[in-house]
Amino acid sequence: MIPIGDSAHIGKGIGMTAHRRADLKKITTISILKRKSKVSPGDFATPFDEAGDSFRAFASGLPGILAVNDLRAVTEAIVRSRRKKKPVILMMGAHVVKVGLAPVIIDLLRRGVITAVAMNSAAAIHDVETAMWGHTSEDVALNMKNGRFGMARETGEFINGTLAAAAGAGDDGYGEALGKELIARSAPNLAVSILAACCTLGVPATVHAAIGTDIVHQQPTMNGAATGEMSFRDFLSLCETCKGLTGGGVVLNVGSAVIMPEVFLKALTVARNLGARAQGFTTAVFDMNAHYRPTMNVQVRPTRDGGEGYYIIGHHEIMIPLLAAMIKLRLRSPGGAG
Repeated sequence: MIPIGDSAHIGKGIGMTAHRRADLKKITTISILKRKSKVSPGDFATPFDEAGDSFRAFASGLPGILAVNDLRAVTEAIVRSRRKKKPVILMMGAHVVKVGLAPVIIDLLRRGVITAVAMNSAAAIHDVETAMWGHTSEDVALNMKNGRFGMARETGEFINGTLAAAAGAGDDGYGEALGKELIARSAPNLAVSILAACCTLGVPATVHAAIGTDIVHQQPTMNGAATGEMSFRDFLSLCETCKGLTGGGVVLNVGSAVIMPEVFLKALTVARNLGARAQGFTTAVFDMNAHYRPTMNVQVRPTRDGGEGYYIIGHHEIMIPLLAAMIKLRLRSPGGAG
């Protein structure tokens, strides 16, 4: 063993060889004039002139690079789908309501841009609370301390009571039953209810519950049989809606990391199993982070047979108004759907 620091033995009798290094003088270079490049000044942003520019100028002045190109592609797919009378399905999580986007969604519903809405049941809770009582999104950390989180009595009575009554009468699903009840009670903030708007406009609105995930499931009014039955009816409705994704259409998943991607994958499978050639459509995920299920179950797997999938990361309260404005602008342009 050679003692550490014994320099007299370094390089002697221990099989050391000289290091070999690449000779860069032998490198073959190419001209940048012949090199293929992905970015040029023509792709750069155009600064917004606050004195006279319009939103059209702002939108066209965005860089022609990366996520902007994806956003433009999704916009074109939506406009193209409406021109061909193909469905545009909005799947959404609770944050769409919590960050104040209900008026933007309702505007797109009224314009015929969105043709179906599918949401998790947390989104339905926020929609109902906002419409009925004018506020939602409790302080979870604070209310958990004393066991009061999710115990708002009126929310449970409204939702659970409506579902129990509807399950035993008629053929309404979860979403339609809540929308009708909000209208029947003349909810004070009815104008910002996505469920009520869908009901009024005749747009399918489905709610997909996972029992145990929502505050209304932990209250005395909870009826598991009714909740399961109503959510199952809505699943069948979404399966039927997915049949329209034949040769076109768009599926947007905004802010649902688990429930809606899983439900969509099954609904699409059912539609195909029943004979629909639900292929060749576009999907787009809008979320603040990249998640496994939206990536695989919305962006990748459903579009492998002739579709396009996009994943656009950003805050909903910024990205969805921007998308909506770009859609409306495109609809007014020559060749748009409106």
